[in-house]
Formats: sequence, C-alpha cells, structure tokens
Amino acid sequence: MNCTIREIQFKDNSIVGLIIRNCLIEFNGNREGTAWEDPDLGRFSEIYNTDTTKYWVAETDRVVGGVGIAPLVGADGVCELQKMYCIPEVRSTGVSHKLIEIALDHARKYFDRCYLETFGNMIAAQMFYEKYGFTRIDKPLGNTGHYTCDVLYIKK
Repeated sequence: MNCTIREIQFKDNSIVGLIIRNCLIEFNGNREGTAWEDPDLGRFSEIYNTDTTKYWVAETDRVVGGVGIAPLVGADGVCELQKMYCIPEVRSTGVSHKLIEIALDHARKYFDRCYLETFGNMIAAQMFYEKYGFTRIDKPLGNTGHYTCDVLYIKK
C-alpha cells in the first residue's frame, strides 16, 4: 500500500487519539491499566517532540496509523515502542512494517534495547513483533503504568 510516514503534527493529534481508542475497544483494552487512561492521549505533537521522543504517522489519503518511541522511565538505555496502532483496513498491507522500521531505525541512534507491552488477545501483533526480533519476557521493565498489558517484549 502506498503511504507516507512522517512525524506527527498538531493537526494529527485527535485522529491518532481516535485510532488508538478504537483499537483499544476492538481488543478489549478500554479499561484501567492501559493506554486508555493515559493522561496525554491526544497530545502527541506536544509530547513526542525531542530527539529521543518521537511519534510518526502513516498517511494515505488520511492518517491510518502511528507509532512512537520514548525513553522507558526507570530503565537506563531502554526505549519503549509506544502506541503502535493502525486502522483495520490497512493491517497486513505493509503500513505497519514501514512504521516499525522507521521507529526502530530511530531508536538505534539513542538506545540499546527496545521494550513493548501488548495484550494476549493481539495474536497478529505478537507475531509481527517477533518477526522484528522482539523476544518475550516474563516481567515488566520500567514504569509504564500499563499493568494490565500481559505480554511483554524486549529487543536488542
């Protein structure tokens, strides 16, 4: 699928927030202890605007997904792959591959490892992350506040 990957802009904040909320609803993640309760959900352009904290969107004729990288609080040298979501229509079209590749390429400049959290019912996402060299771990790293995410990954 033809898409452009670019850094988030203020005009994208509400649509990215909506995409994330819809995906969380789809996978029963609209509950306590998930991104659903993040106080900065919808303030992406303000939050992701430093060298080590970035968010990118995928755009076709509209914004269809996004992904972020940020330092993992409480874990030196580790970043977190954050809020990687795409609308259902573009899943399995290559858009997610473009997003994760730009995020991981950027992360390599600043971090030794990349951490992520997801849900057990997101089987396709787990297979996707494993394709990119993420391995499952048993205990959470850092302090994300997403204590109901039950599948954890790390990548060197």
